[in-house]
Amino acid sequence: MKSAFKILVFASVVLLMSSCVSQKKFTETEQKRLQCEEELTAIKGENHDLNADNTELKSRLEKLNKDFQRLISDTIRLGQDLRDLQTDYNKLNLSYTELLELAGKSEAGSKAEIQKIMAELQSSQEKLIRKQDSLRVLEEELESKQQKMMELQRILSQKDSTVNALQRKVSQALLGFEGKGLSIEIRNGKVYVSLEESLLFRSGSWEVNERGISALQKLSEVLAANPDINVLIEGHTDNVPYRGSGQVKDNWDLSVMRATAIVKIITRNSGVHPSRLTAAGRSEYAPIATNSSSEGRAKNRRTEIILTPKLDELFQIIETH
Repeated sequence: MKSAFKILVFASVVLLMSSCVSQKKFTETEQKRLQCEEELTAIKGENHDLNADNTELKSRLEKLNKDFQRLISDTIRLGQDLRDLQTDYNKLNLSYTELLELAGKSEAGSKAEIQKIMAELQSSQEKLIRKQDSLRVLEEELESKQQKMMELQRILSQKDSTVNALQRKVSQALLGFEGKGLSIEIRNGKVYVSLEESLLFRSGSWEVNERGISALQKLSEVLAANPDINVLIEGHTDNVPYRGSGQVKDNWDLSVMRATAIVKIITRNSGVHPSRLTAAGRSEYAPIATNSSSEGRAKNRRTEIILTPKLDELFQIIETH
């Protein structure tokens, strides 16, 4: 009887442990699935942001290239028409010369026939002149398009060089902070300076600490030395609800307050005019990692300072098309 009881107890324990293990594995699997889904959403969002910035520029460049190809085609066609007219003109001129010789030899030469050929010759000359004028205008337009495309390529190349040089300057200025809550990279033709929450703020606070102020002051020196750079400052949070009081009540308010606090520190440098800076809060809606783990949430609690060369000259050239 006791043996049977022991067997029953042992079986119950095994069954219970098996159930616990299965439940634990299920929970871990479910967490991994949720993490993968969140990471996929974040990647899709980032990819959308990267592609959206250049859509209009690419569209305009494509239109410019189509116009350029059309001009080349029109020039070739008009050139062929001009050659055909020149051939017809040469034939008519030859006939006219022969008629003049015939008229000189015989007074009975056909005046009507001579007049007809002369009229055709004059008409051909007029057409030839019009075609030549059209071809000259088209060639001038084609040359203008070529010059503008060359200028456009020059400015695009200059913009890329400016971005690369800017990244090097920012990296040199913030050398002591990289890898310690700060990262710098080029994305979509812009320099992104990403600062983790731990480098700038206490949890739930929008007051920048001394270490963060030091980093921002060094960055402001680079911006003061490069006045043709526009600055967008984005505050980001994780998805843990912020329960605040007063004017700062939620993650939206917190992200905006943090971005604004950074703007005020950078503009302490008199060489950085406030008109160059824009502060924005994006709350929890642009994550770069999963919010299902403490590590992922820490990455999402960040501030991104996005540096963009001014493209006024580039867009002026595009607008002229």
